[in-house]
Amino acid sequence: MFYQKSFLRVVLATVLTSLIWVSASAAPKPPRIKHVFIISFDQANPSLVQKTEMPTFHRMATNGARTWEAYTIVPSTTLPSHTSMLTGVGIQKHQVLWNDYAPDKGLVKVPTVFSLAKERKLKTAMFVSKEKFAHLNVPGSIDTYLWPQPDDDAKSVAQAFAAEFGKSKPNLTFIHFRDPDTVGHATGAYSPEKVQALKDCDEALKIIQDAVAAAGVLEQSVFILTADHGSHDAKNKEGKIVGSHGDARSEDVLIPWIVWGKGVKRDFTITAPVVQYDTAATALWLLKVPLPEHFWGRPVTSAFK
Repeated sequence: MFYQKSFLRVVLATVLTSLIWVSASAAPKPPRIKHVFIISFDQANPSLVQKTEMPTFHRMATNGARTWEAYTIVPSTTLPSHTSMLTGVGIQKHQVLWNDYAPDKGLVKVPTVFSLAKERKLKTAMFVSKEKFAHLNVPGSIDTYLWPQPDDDAKSVAQAFAAEFGKSKPNLTFIHFRDPDTVGHATGAYSPEKVQALKDCDEALKIIQDAVAAAGVLEQSVFILTADHGSHDAKNKEGKIVGSHGDARSEDVLIPWIVWGKGVKRDFTITAPVVQYDTAATALWLLKVPLPEHFWGRPVTSAFK
């Protein structure tokens, strides 16, 4: 009987070890990435981006992995959506329910990707074009936080990045372009003016990519190109067509999600569902920062070799 029990224990241990080994070997491993850039094009409807002449953006989409049917959160507004993008959880968890700079409301209460990266001694940075992002600037979590003033358009943000990046070479960088949102609200979700704003953002993206190349780290980097929300046409009180967003209609919640760089599959269409908070999970996974148990997001591993 003793030998039977011992034999069963050995068999059980062997089976468990095999299962663990298979599970571990099957788990996707991130490529060796040193720098991740999350770049958000505010109010970038995927259907409009696809039709707009944006050579740098589309070259990265073609040479990388993409989906034009990722989803943001509801309400599909700027600050709540970006908070999900940078915390890995939904609005029910992070509780950033407002969409303006409101100092009395304080800072985000859940960990951001920046605070999690800092726990691993990584360098972090944010280059933003709206004051409201200050709600995500938790003390000690962001090494470089820049909101260029008085100009905060895409070109100014990109130039601020280009002037700074080579000095500190942060491992995790977030960059925000407000132009399509600012123009879209004034002229319409699909207006010629908004098309031009997207083109301006593409030129800014080229400035950023060139700056990363000049710093000598382009081959060690991954770019995630996405948006906080889309938009739809609506009439204001004067009867003028303007861009609007905030609800659950497809025009508002569909966003592009492009990943380009080291280890990314070339010309690959992502078919797995991608949700706003998956951006945070993917960025941390690439930098080998463990995902907290409370995370809603999951890394989009299908996009990588």
